[in-house]
Amino acid sequence: MSSLAVTNTLMSVFVPIGIAGAVIALACALVAAFALMRAAAGLAGGAVGVWIVGAMLSLSASFANLWTPVIVALSALAAALVIGSVARLLVRAGARRQVVEAPAERLAPVAPVAPVAPVVPVVPAVPASAAWTASGPASARLASPPRTETLPVAS
Repeated sequence: MSSLAVTNTLMSVFVPIGIAGAVIALACALVAAFALMRAAAGLAGGAVGVWIVGAMLSLSASFANLWTPVIVALSALAAALVIGSVARLLVRAGARRQVVEAPAERLAPVAPVAPVAPVVPVVPAVPASAAWTASGPASARLASPPRTETLPVAS
């Protein structure tokens, strides 16, 4: 088998792998754009991580001097990062505009609330025989002696 036949055989294997890698990279770039738009950093990081794998696979098409899958994979992430960031800014601006432009008639008037006296919780004293530790009842072993002092309550 001549080297030309080997080259043609390898091209028939590497080109589809490169195209599949470009498709994977393009899909992950779209996921990264939506994740950036939604401010989901973990999802964006995972999508970019898988995009790297797709971009590396797309490099296998360069064996046949077919650079289109590589260019598509690289430009897809660049476009996704720009589009996702700009979309995030637009989403934030739209959310701020909705909050600022809320109609006043939809907001109900708030009645004044009378001040409420502070509530002091009352904790009953627990005898040492009924105390629990982290591993079970105090009869098994007592973690610390029970508190016997009383705390003053401000009136």
